[in-house]
Amino acid sequence: MSEENLYTFENEAYRKTYWHTCSHIMAQAVKRLYPQVKLAIGPSIDNGFYYDFDSDFSFTQEHLDAIEAEMKKICKERLRLERSEKPRAEAIAYMEALGEPYKVELINDLPEDAVISFYTQGEFTDLCAGPHVDTTGRIKHNGFKLTQCCGAYWRGDSNRKMLQRIYGVAFPSKDELEEYLKQQEEARKRDHNKLGRELEFFTTVDVIGQGLPILLPKGARVIQLLQRWVEDEEQKRGYLLTKTPLMAKSDLYKISGHWDHYRNGMFVMGDPDEDGKECFAMRPMTCPFQYQVFLNRARSYRDLPMRLGETSTLFRNEDSGEMHGLIRVRQFTISEGHLILRPEQLEEEFKGCLELAKYCLETVGMLENCTFRFSQWDPNNTAKYIGTPEQWDEAQTAMGKILDDLGIDYTIGIDEAAFYGPKLDIQYKNVFGKEDTIVTIQVDQLLAEQFGMEYTDVDGRKRRPYIIHRTSLGCYERTLAYLIERYAGALPLWMMPTQVKVLPITDRAHEYTRNLVEKLDAVGIRAEGDYRSEKLGYKIREAQLQKIPYMLVVGDRDIDNGTVSVRTRGGEDLGAMSPDDFIAKCLMEIAAKKKD
Repeated sequence: MSEENLYTFENEAYRKTYWHTCSHIMAQAVKRLYPQVKLAIGPSIDNGFYYDFDSDFSFTQEHLDAIEAEMKKICKERLRLERSEKPRAEAIAYMEALGEPYKVELINDLPEDAVISFYTQGEFTDLCAGPHVDTTGRIKHNGFKLTQCCGAYWRGDSNRKMLQRIYGVAFPSKDELEEYLKQQEEARKRDHNKLGRELEFFTTVDVIGQGLPILLPKGARVIQLLQRWVEDEEQKRGYLLTKTPLMAKSDLYKISGHWDHYRNGMFVMGDPDEDGKECFAMRPMTCPFQYQVFLNRARSYRDLPMRLGETSTLFRNEDSGEMHGLIRVRQFTISEGHLILRPEQLEEEFKGCLELAKYCLETVGMLENCTFRFSQWDPNNTAKYIGTPEQWDEAQTAMGKILDDLGIDYTIGIDEAAFYGPKLDIQYKNVFGKEDTIVTIQVDQLLAEQFGMEYTDVDGRKRRPYIIHRTSLGCYERTLAYLIERYAGALPLWMMPTQVKVLPITDRAHEYTRNLVEKLDAVGIRAEGDYRSEKLGYKIREAQLQKIPYMLVVGDRDIDNGTVSVRTRGGEDLGAMSPDDFIAKCLMEIAAKKKD
């Protein structure tokens, strides 16, 4: 990066540092206005910053306005920022004297050899590893905005105290801030959690539970279309379809390692600590089930690669604070697959998995907004993983070579690997900039040994296979959420629940309309007739609000001429054409899976 861009928002490191400094300015403003409030943590995030506070009152918009005004005052004071270090005992005593118990806990949890540093600006000092932007002029007083306040458990633990988290965003100029706020307003209009409910794709019900959405007929139809398409694509590529149980005894998860490494994320039925009593758990993933297909009989090298695919319903006990519409839920359906193969087949099969994932994402219009992350283990956190350092080095070296050979432009995520192997995560951001994994491809050299999986090789010797865990389109609920946001609800023709709305102008056109709907349905075009006694303009507007791709207006002239008058949801009038010509146009567009 050029020298001139080091201190601009084009530099991600500078942008994150700028936002982190703003979180300190916000904390200073809060302490000035409400000295009794206790400080927790205040990092930068992907789209701004936040700070968590322990307060005996609830922050309202009035409080946020006051805090924001005080932040502007602090920026205008151009306070010098100074860094200092303290020994552990002195640092603890210092924070205790300031009445900051959360900071004391953070210090106590630092490693013995950690450098304990503080940053001071004016009368305010905070425990912080840094770095920071100089506050004597770089942080602009008119370039930030506090956006919301919500609850957040201390250290993300639902058993700990609920704190109040204030979010904010900042930019080097007022114009950049206003442009960002304008983009956020557009994002709110596209937010699937709002738009998806308005268009009746899904709903949630309190008595059912958080993270357990109901897919309404529209949403269920879209997901059915996607699932059928992906299953057909996998079959073309040699995948064998499986259907496995939704639950299993704890014995299965103990073999795979999920019981030791993922139990907190599972829904367990029965008391796992009660002697002699069987304990079951809903499956958080399908891999240990699909391995049983391979283990069903003896295998040789001729059986490999074995590509197993399943449209899997999974269950994960996500924290309540993580729930968001269809993006993060507790029950979801995924295009899951496992490839069991010889070590020498690894690169070719990995390439095939990536090509399939990219094809699926490109077809639905999402690939251009995806990024790639090579997720690796953390050698300083070995308790989280199975296997030896040598096995992890071997797996990560092999995967790194594959990614480099394929020319994948990726970032590295330390401590983001699965507990049994490294993975390539295909990342996607929602309209608000929050990033989640949409597709993952994992290399696994360990679980075959856990399950005693082996095959007879060409030379007659028994060997352990390698395994690739992968998805084609990832979680269907999450994909639907992103599609609603990507297209603002106006999904491409091939995946829209209702593709055509036929609008008779008068009662005399009802029979013609019914015949037309039947003709469209007969060739696989999803059509509905609107027979209500409403004005045509009202019917057209309502169909457009429902994002129906095509509206066919039928009047007396159309009946006489055997035509239909075609309009699009975008307001374009395509004029009159024969039903056969319109059907041919639709079928071509559907077959091509046009995105726009």
